[in-house]
Amino acid sequence: MAHPEEPRTPSETSAARDWTDEHVARWQPVLPGLDPVVEGAVTRMKKLSVHFRRVREQSLVDFDLERHEFDTLHKIAGRGGSAAPSELAEDLDLAPASVSGRLEALEKRGFIRRTQSTTDRRRVVVELTAAGRETWLGAMDVLGHEEYRLLGVLSPEERALLNGMLRRVMVEAESSHPTRHW
Repeated sequence: MAHPEEPRTPSETSAARDWTDEHVARWQPVLPGLDPVVEGAVTRMKKLSVHFRRVREQSLVDFDLERHEFDTLHKIAGRGGSAAPSELAEDLDLAPASVSGRLEALEKRGFIRRTQSTTDRRRVVVELTAAGRETWLGAMDVLGHEEYRLLGVLSPEERALLNGMLRRVMVEAESSHPTRHW
């Protein structure tokens, strides 16, 4: 993955206005109770999510990968480069037959190989090939460069603080008893 260039100081970036500033200004008169800080933060998170999704999708185009192919390679890589088809089905939340079709296509492209397990001849092991690993890493690196480019405007301390704050928000979002106000 890429590493950030020299981070900009907060004074270099804080004076700049973005699209969200205009969005909040447009809605404040319409919704007098609108908290501009909350609206700004939520809108920026949404826009960043869309931005990262576009970069990821372009990297898939650049590496001639379908989304499901990348997802499958990613799950195999996440298991150390080899996995049983049943593990992949579970990881991908797919029926085993669906995984078989994906694996066949990836094998034809030279991204994986299927071999019999050395410990249990009834089992198949799916392994990334060098080409599969290289393609997966290439697509991952594109997104990694963009993540570092954008977060590189923050100091290491600011990145750690942002990460911690977002964790707290996600813990609340993932809690089993969300508050409903409607």
